[in-house]
Amino acid sequence: MVKVDDHKFSKSRGYVVWTNEDYLDLGLPADCLRYYLLASTSHTRELNFSWRAFADRVNNELVNTFGNFVHRTLHFAHTQFGGIPAVAASAPVLAAIEETRAAVDEAMTAYEFKNAVDAVMALAAHGNNLIQANAPWKLVKTDPAAAAQVIADALQLTKALALLVDPVMPEAAGRIWSMLGQPGKVTDHLLDETTVRLAPAPLALPTPLFARLEEKQVAGLEALLATRVAEAEGRAACGAAAPEAPLTIDEFSRMELVIGRVLQAEPVRKSKKLLRLVVDIGREERQIVSGIAGLYAPEELVGRDVVVIANLAPATLFGIESRGMILAAGDEASLLVPLRPVAPGTKVR
Repeated sequence: MVKVDDHKFSKSRGYVVWTNEDYLDLGLPADCLRYYLLASTSHTRELNFSWRAFADRVNNELVNTFGNFVHRTLHFAHTQFGGIPAVAASAPVLAAIEETRAAVDEAMTAYEFKNAVDAVMALAAHGNNLIQANAPWKLVKTDPAAAAQVIADALQLTKALALLVDPVMPEAAGRIWSMLGQPGKVTDHLLDETTVRLAPAPLALPTPLFARLEEKQVAGLEALLATRVAEAEGRAACGAAAPEAPLTIDEFSRMELVIGRVLQAEPVRKSKKLLRLVVDIGREERQIVSGIAGLYAPEELVGRDVVVIANLAPATLFGIESRGMILAAGDEASLLVPLRPVAPGTKVR
């Protein structure tokens, strides 16, 4: 039921995403990953995971639609009214909330989590349309009471969104609840309260719910996956060939395997897995990024001879270009080393 970049999910082939190492350890929010996984598939539909598709959903849906609506509503309420105005939400808005609540309840009961998430996002889009159509930043100059009604409607929608999205994005829901100045924790309140009127109260200046995923971040995540795939292919090529696809001597000879001597080793900033190595391969010194930080201390690698694939296409990881791959065996990454001393650049035959 899961693919990664159009390939079958496979640890041995490198098509795998480690939630901690590849995501949470980089400071990326769990809420966004939960949302993407639920919004992209269902229990009857295959998931094809892609960092590019993930970024598109985060930027277009969570940042531009959901987060934008919540932030502009709370910001306008703070700057123009000092908080929640003493106005009840209008009947059409309450009806839209009730309709969404019913759709979410039905979808959750049927384990159709994607439908529930889609319904919540549609309500956020409804809120954006409400603000855009009424332009309260203009209305407040000519008809402050009408502007207050628009913001009261938008704030009621914001409260409903916090309650409805809590099972999927609890961190974001908790922040919305807090910025709305509501009592207790959002998890302690029921969906029955989605249409309960918000009491007038001051509001602090809000902070954005989500941050955009920039192109550089996406490229780094894609490069990390590509390197893992390349490492898996390298291990497979150096191990026993699969019976259905034996490795020919010509295919093996395409890999330039040489002895390299590690001259420098240091951790890669913001990564718990990667080390940046400078390796002498005889004809030149190469910078190689290797995922062995959790298994080797940098100081124990300096001066060590290792086996390097020297003709891999360069990859950029965390902004660092890697030009080669250190070969290792097994999950503990036991480095392949020569039994006798040989000069850097010596070919492995």
